Amino acid sequence: MKALIFDCDGVLVDTERDGHRVAFNRTFAKMGYDVEWSVEVYGELLNISGGKERMKHYFNQKGWPARVSDKDQLILDLHKAKTDTFMAIIESGELELRPGVARLVDEAIANSEIILAICSTSNERSVNLIAGKLLGAERKAEFKAILAGDVVSKKKPDPEIYNLVVERLRVKPAECVVVEDTRNGLLAAKAAGMKCVITTNGYTEKEDFGEADLVVSELGDLPNVQVTLEELKKLE
Repeated sequence: MKALIFDCDGVLVDTERDGHRVAFNRTFAKMGYDVEWSVEVYGELLNISGGKERMKHYFNQKGWPARVSDKDQLILDLHKAKTDTFMAIIESGELELRPGVARLVDEAIANSEIILAICSTSNERSVNLIAGKLLGAERKAEFKAILAGDVVSKKKPDPEIYNLVVERLRVKPAECVVVEDTRNGLLAAKAAGMKCVITTNGYTEKEDFGEADLVVSELGDLPNVQVTLEELKKLE
């Protein structure tokens, strides 16, 4: 093992439940709409890819706000406001790292032979904000690559982003361990020839992770540590 690679959303932080969902709800309230997505409702809406598509689907099912003449423009306006709100949530430090993330990163930093990277097809600005705000500037500086946004043309489960990080880090796929939280992320890592550890969350725990090298509910902090660097090195 030479590289430890993290996905961002759902791995470093539970952004869907505590970030994006909250940002949608704050935006609806600010606009004066009587709409609030519960944890359960948002879990169902995650079956629809894309925030704009998610809102359109919901309004088509539940009814559009009154006095809306241009539905497409409303969705664009809501999505822009929601994105700004999400960024403000990250900036404020409201979100916390998932248990064990900082500990495992620190273990890798202490082992000078391990290279750190982040690979996410989420918004580049938000990924860098999450890394900087939540991991902290000192830890973030130890990451040799943070690949995000439109750095690749194909999203996971396509392995393009993991193929790219191999080139950037100058390592072999078999020398990499990836931490993911979704089946799409797992498929991308495996298609790139890497080992993959899954840390499930409330929205992904029922997905099929049969191909994973290890599946845990979280990386874990003391006294509930579930994954250590030494254990990752032993993955066959």
